[in-house]
Amino acid sequence: MAILPTFQHWLFRLGRDEQLPIVLTQRRIFIVPTRSGFLFAVVLCVMLIGAINYSLSLGHALVFLLAGLGLVTMVHTFRNLVGLRLVPGRAEPVFAGEIARFHMQLENSHRQARRALDLRFGKHDSVSLDIAAGEQAVVAIPCPAPVRGHLDPGCITLSTRYPLGLFHAWSYPHPRVGCLVYPRPIETLLPAPVAVAHAGQRHGDRGQEDFTGLRLRQPNDSPRRIAWKAVARDIDSRPLLIKQFAGGAAEELWLDLALTPAASGLETQLSLLAGWVIAAERAQTRYGLRLPGRELAPDQGRAHRDACLEALARYGQ
Repeated sequence: MAILPTFQHWLFRLGRDEQLPIVLTQRRIFIVPTRSGFLFAVVLCVMLIGAINYSLSLGHALVFLLAGLGLVTMVHTFRNLVGLRLVPGRAEPVFAGEIARFHMQLENSHRQARRALDLRFGKHDSVSLDIAAGEQAVVAIPCPAPVRGHLDPGCITLSTRYPLGLFHAWSYPHPRVGCLVYPRPIETLLPAPVAVAHAGQRHGDRGQEDFTGLRLRQPNDSPRRIAWKAVARDIDSRPLLIKQFAGGAAEELWLDLALTPAASGLETQLSLLAGWVIAAERAQTRYGLRLPGRELAPDQGRAHRDACLEALARYGQ
């Protein structure tokens, strides 16, 4: 059973390309006739038989002219790929269930343009582009990301049928690219924050001293902290705002795996945590993340959000 994959691996030169840029040499390009090409050859055979049977000089000339056209088409189809240089780019992280897009830069150093190039991963959707002579182009190749973790899209199928569609030429470059896939977020109410007294802080009557500003209310906020005077100025359109104070006992929001229902399964638990991370960042709340064997201190900002989501994506892998 292992003979066929081994033969395909040898025949199509499958394997990761460690050196960059990837150059498509003659040994890496394969070409076969398409269905239209086979039909074209059959028609030529029928025309040749008719020309021989009826001794038609013009019939022989037409057959040989069309056969020469087919051979020239095969050469142009092959030359549309040979010498192309590929440089992989960076793929942005996505959430499970979304489409990851891997950026690839194609360089054409030859004097002829490259037309109707198709790129795809496996049997997924393809993208097409043209590259002018001596120019380069950047294309984003889509690939589904069904599950969290590290996504390896595999080798790229770079193909063309230019110019007449009689021949199909392709290659299998396999750059070392990957994409981080976050858990699919599930939006639920945030857990309640806990009051933590840090060393060197003075406590007021209720653990709140200096007013620092307002923020949007979250479902877990206490109604006693709503800024009713600010809301009353425009009660019809203004959302509920919460007073924020500095000093005394600070509130920290910890997103802990232990707070999620264990009976729902690990992937659902991680999805709940991912939803909490996004909601906490949207509310501009300082939050931390606790996972078995790893802890991220409370913070906020895009970098902290990405670090928490990355920890969720790589958990258990």
